[in-house]
Formats: sequence, structure tokens, C-alpha cells
Amino acid sequence: MEAQLLGSKGLSAFGGGSRGAAPPSPRLLFLAHRIPYPPDKGEKIRAWHILDHLADRFAVEAGFLVDDPADLQHLPVLERRCAKVVWRPALSRRQVAARALLRARPGRPLTLGWFHDPALFAWAQQGLAAGRYDAVFVYSSAMAPYAMGPAARRPGLVRVLDMVDVDSEKWRAYAAAARPPMAWVYAREARTLLAFERRTAAEFDRTVFVSAEEARHFAALAPESADRLGFLDNGVDLARFDPAGGYPNPYAEPGRSGAPAIVFTGTMGYRPNVDAVAWFAEAVLPLLRAAPPAGLAPPEFWIVGANPAPAVQALAAQPGVHVTGAVPDVRPYVAHAAVSVAPLRIARGIQNKVLEAMALARPVVATPQAFEGVRAQPGRDLLVAEGAAEMAAQVAAVLAGQHPGLGAAARAAVVAGHDWAATLGGLDVMLGQAATR
Repeated sequence: MEAQLLGSKGLSAFGGGSRGAAPPSPRLLFLAHRIPYPPDKGEKIRAWHILDHLADRFAVEAGFLVDDPADLQHLPVLERRCAKVVWRPALSRRQVAARALLRARPGRPLTLGWFHDPALFAWAQQGLAAGRYDAVFVYSSAMAPYAMGPAARRPGLVRVLDMVDVDSEKWRAYAAAARPPMAWVYAREARTLLAFERRTAAEFDRTVFVSAEEARHFAALAPESADRLGFLDNGVDLARFDPAGGYPNPYAEPGRSGAPAIVFTGTMGYRPNVDAVAWFAEAVLPLLRAAPPAGLAPPEFWIVGANPAPAVQALAAQPGVHVTGAVPDVRPYVAHAAVSVAPLRIARGIQNKVLEAMALARPVVATPQAFEGVRAQPGRDLLVAEGAAEMAAQVAAVLAGQHPGLGAAARAAVVAGHDWAATLGGLDVMLGQAATR
């Protein structure tokens, strides 16, 4: 295969090499706003499993941005799965923000400028104009412009857009929680991005979301494209998240208190995660520590994930709160926790953190927002709680041993409803005609 870095003056070899024989047809263009490997965060998990699935059916040419240079060490994995890998280094947040503002136009969402790379765009458009592909799969609405326009409208070319979530609704929620002037900025982004989402859904052959609920929500916002919408449930790597994995207990290290561990996992610079852990630490945990279940020490809250924002780091000063930052493997923290919580108040689509904790047979307590799209029965497979008092009561019930079968039921639910092999079957139907050329 070829692995290439797109430079401002064209293509230059980056590494890898040729397999010696031309890859077989049919060919598919895969575009993503982040390198889809390693699958260590929500957006990469879904992107990687979809790419891996498609690579069994197509000669995939993958193009994406790389925002963390450390991820370049994983390029060989992608090179082995793809006929061609083309990438561009993402700019710093300050540079990207400046570029987004420079590309701002009336009615145009800032998101598009944020993820626009001229060289990557030119490469994708050149391949489309040359008729090199039988199908296109675009991951995230921010990358949709790369596969739009006259070059992408060739008769017979099948184009699928995975919006994953209705991103415009996320910005609407941000606006409702913010103060001016940022509330105005977020409200503008919500409005302009929804208009763009509607335009892309009308142009692509199929637009999919992470859950039936999310697809129905968008259909209500874009009724003109309702017959073009679908969904692909998120799955979970059941072999990787195996409760019999024999993980070391990170809570048993010398100096640990031995108190029951409540865990939250995620990228801790992401606004919805920051809001979730701050709310839990400030509104829920004090209730649990003030009146722990009989015979138990006051529980402790473990926030596990990379890039903790300053607001998250500050939570470590509160009694019973631990902020780990990046860890080599989150599975031990989940596998040995007394309960995993998903106290998200701003959320779209299916939460991988919920599926992974359930796959590890841990009791999960989630807000209704975090429960959306999960194929499970509340009260049997996990607990759903709204508000601080109810969240504290449900966590306390788990700590007190009132739900002894919850973990096993959680594992059974994700095995039945969230196996990647089953959830991605719908993608084969959408791309079936192109896959047989």
C-alpha cells in the first residue's frame, strides 16, 4: 500500500511501501476529521471499526487529519488495512481557530473552516474528478465538503455520510448554558450548522446516525431528507472489554484508602465530560460521602482520562476526588470500580463509556441523556437517574449491594445488542451495489 503525507506542493512519500500488486476493485474513499486509530476515544472507536469493516469489502483510500503527532506511530496499522493512506497534520488550536475565522462567511458554520485543509481537499476532489472511486464514506459532517460539489456527483457513485450525532444540537445546548458573548457565538454555530447538515443530507445518498433516536431527531429537523436517513448503532469490542481479563487493581496500590471507587472515563478536555464530572463531584458525591451505606467507607470518585481541563484538575482538591490524567489502560479502573457513572447532562448519541463499562460487567448509573441509544432495559441492565438526589440514591443502592445481578445483566445486554459485527451489517446494505462492482 501507499502511505503519503500531503504537502503544499503535492504528494510526497511518507513510509510504508507497495504491496506489489494493484489493489482490487471496487475502491472506496474514506474521509475522517481525525486519524481513526488507535480506537482510544469515542470518535476514533466508531471510525476505526467502520474502516476495518469496509476494508474487508473495498480497496480503501483513507484521508484524514492528525492532531496528535504521537498517533503517527500507529500509521502501520492503517497501512495494512488500506490501499492508500493520506494524511495531513492538523494545526494548533490557535492556528485552526484563526483559520476558521478567516474562512468565516455569512451563514457558514465555523466548523467547516476548523477542519478544512486545502491539500487534503484537493487530493479528495482530484480522485473524485478522475472517477477513481465506486463509493465514498465520510465520517462527520465537518468532512462532508471534501466529497461534495460537481466532482462528487458522478452518476453511480454511492456516497454515505456518517453524521454520528446531530452536532448542531450540541451547539444549541452550549448556547443555552453559556453567557454572552459566547452564547451568541454558539447559537450562530447551531443555526448555521443545522442549515449545512440539512444541505448535506439532501445531497448524499444516505446519511446515518449513531442511534435510531438521533436519526428520528434529525428527521424532525430535516423532514425533506427523512427517506435518506438511517442509523448504525455503536458497538463495543467484546473481546477487549472482557470481564475475565485479569486486570490489575489500581485501587489496591499502597496508600489507597480502600474506599469504594466510583469511576468516570473519557477525554477530560471535552466540554460535556467536564460538565458531567463537575456536576457529579459538586452535587452528587457530597451526598454519598455524607451518608455512605452502612459498613462502608465514604466512596471516592475517580476521573480517568487524558487532557483534564483546568476545571477538572481543580476538582482533585475536593475530598474523595481523584483525577488521574492519561492512563495506559482504562480497563483496570473500570473493571475494579464498584460502580461506573455517566452523569452527562449534555450528550448526543450513544456513549462508548457506558457500553464499555457494561461489557466489563460493571454496574452503571447513567443520566437519561447518557442512556440514549443503549439497547438495554433500565432497572435490569443498568440504572438511569435524573437529578443529583436520584443519582446519589441509585449509586448508594449499588454500593449497598441491592443490585447484585446488574453487572452480569449489563454484559449480556451489550453482547445481544452492541456487537460490532451485527451493528455494521446495515452498512453493507447501503454500499451493497458499489461493493459488487
